[in-house]
Amino acid sequence: MENKNIIGNIHSYESFGTVDGPGIRFVLFLQGCPLRCKFCHNPDTWNLTGGKIKESAKETFEKIKKYKGYFGKKGGVTVTGGEPLLQTEFVLELFKLCKEEGIHTAIDTSGYIFNDKVKEVLEYTDLVLLDIKAIDEKVYKELTRVELKNTLEFAKYLKEIGKKVWIRHVVVPNITDNDELLDKLAQYVSTLDNVERVEILPYHRLGEFKYKELGMKYALEGVEELSKERTENAKSIFARYNLKVN
Repeated sequence: MENKNIIGNIHSYESFGTVDGPGIRFVLFLQGCPLRCKFCHNPDTWNLTGGKIKESAKETFEKIKKYKGYFGKKGGVTVTGGEPLLQTEFVLELFKLCKEEGIHTAIDTSGYIFNDKVKEVLEYTDLVLLDIKAIDEKVYKELTRVELKNTLEFAKYLKEIGKKVWIRHVVVPNITDNDELLDKLAQYVSTLDNVERVEILPYHRLGEFKYKELGMKYALEGVEELSKERTENAKSIFARYNLKVN
């Protein structure tokens, strides 16, 4: 018997999102994340129990359904975070409800959490936005405090089942803004025939104020935002591998 009363710990909603998947989307930001990315602009989502909204999948779905008329053929729901797969039971029930209504589902994930329950969620997921923070194991660990291995296993599984994927990669000056690393990542992504596009995301400092509000030290203090020139350079490296970029 399905349980639509599983309570989700939610940070916030965005009812007309246009940057987290195709079309107009209802974007759900869930609490909790095992990564500690230096460039994270949502440190207020790290704590799994810190959400402002606590409600069932059914309650969330009723909110989403009100916007169905705006989704058109391309739009739908994107669940992000934090790391939304920390709350697999909630996402699973929400996506089941969405699929019953014919609503397109997308999940924005680091791929760090990978188990049988995640595989079940993927059965009801139309698109995965997979954030690969770095392709070098040492750089990845330095940047996120966790290992790269799970993400690569996750990506391998997505390829095996033919799940549609958009790769997301944040390019950070002095860390991932490195032609050798970018080429290595582009080469790797080109081996994944289920990848529809690559989104190069230039590092920005828009979330820096949150660290001050939370009394936390910002790890990349003083690092300048990525220039347009270096952003285009990163895009051109991926384009060399016949990948559709942004």
